[in-house]
Amino acid sequence: MTPQLFIAKTMHRRFFPAANQFVYKVYYLALPLSTLPALPHSLVFAVNRPALFSFYAKDYGGRDGGDLKSWAIALFAQHGIAQQTLESGEIILITMPRILGYAFNPVSFWLCFDAANQLRAVIAEVNNTFGETHSYLCANPDGGVLDAQTWLHAEKIFHVSPFLSRKGTYLFRFNPQPKGLGIWIDYFMEADKKQLATSLIGTLVPFSQQALLKAFFAIPFVTLKTIFLIHWQALMLALKKIRYHNKPPQHPTRSSKANTKGLNF
Repeated sequence: MTPQLFIAKTMHRRFFPAANQFVYKVYYLALPLSTLPALPHSLVFAVNRPALFSFYAKDYGGRDGGDLKSWAIALFAQHGIAQQTLESGEIILITMPRILGYAFNPVSFWLCFDAANQLRAVIAEVNNTFGETHSYLCANPDGGVLDAQTWLHAEKIFHVSPFLSRKGTYLFRFNPQPKGLGIWIDYFMEADKKQLATSLIGTLVPFSQQALLKAFFAIPFVTLKTIFLIHWQALMLALKKIRYHNKPPQHPTRSSKANTKGLNF
């Protein structure tokens, strides 16, 4: 597996109490963790040092700049996910880069493959605008392969939007392909009431300085664009008089497990 650039569209559709929908173009890095030490540094891209595009290990996992795969394997073990299968495979981190040092990632996805390049688990590392983070671990109870038809559910225990309750359930689905990637996350206020549908769908292109520069000029300052659009959509929801939820204290746990048990949607 080699580094790639993920050129995508993100879609959010809210169904009630007032309808709201948007689609935006974005791009992400798709970085196999094993390749990070060998990536060349330049003024365009660098690892753990300033550049137009940069990737800092301290932005992820334990936030201490340590080895990211070791952190992920330890997290799997903490939640009873067999790490032997994952230790032999690759982890690809789907994440927005820092742009001129500025970083904001609503969610980064750690796609965890086995030695046969089959998807076995995913970490959805979610960040809110209050500087908090939570990781949802997505895996089958038996450790089996996650295919395009596998839906995984998780209790929503992390506050993201003030226009959504912290109660409810997420449904996750992932479909990585050699030349593309699809990710779907739905939010259910109750078992039969889907309030929000989101998706991130796009193509994978070879990683190069030329591809990075092309993406930069097509979507300048994508991280600043992301934080601006979050606040813009919040204004749209406020104008539609959707209920505002004050931010509750964050749960002590910083990670939780999603699985296929108990699905009744």
